[in-house]
Amino acid sequence: RAPAMQQSLPPYEVLPGEVGMEEMPRSTTVVLEESQQPPPPRDHLVWSLFTTLYGNFCCLGLLAFVFSVKSRDRKMLGDYSGALSYGSTAKCLNITALVINIVIVIIVITVVSLVVAGVLSHHPPHYGYGPT
Repeated sequence: RAPAMQQSLPPYEVLPGEVGMEEMPRSTTVVLEESQQPPPPRDHLVWSLFTTLYGNFCCLGLLAFVFSVKSRDRKMLGDYSGALSYGSTAKCLNITALVINIVIVIIVITVVSLVVAGVLSHHPPHYGYGPT
């Protein structure tokens, strides 16, 4: 026989010739699989890094980055409840910084467009070559 064929066969015991299956004691084998653990909590480290670099309004990005690092440390230690708490705080700080940055961008675009429109309305374009 090939070695691979022997490994694929399930283990068994040979019954003695004088003993039948009916005379053997009944037993039940229960195979328990490892329980599916939930995935570890997210630490939002990359999001916090980008918030720190590109949208650090009132140091919210830096705070989010600090909480993300704390969450990752807790996750490495196996403290999933602490990691979940720090990760949730980092997520809230990232969302707050993102909303504030979007509002600031909208305000800047609005002010710039109003200034440009105001400048153009005070000085009408002059296309002719004569006196005005």
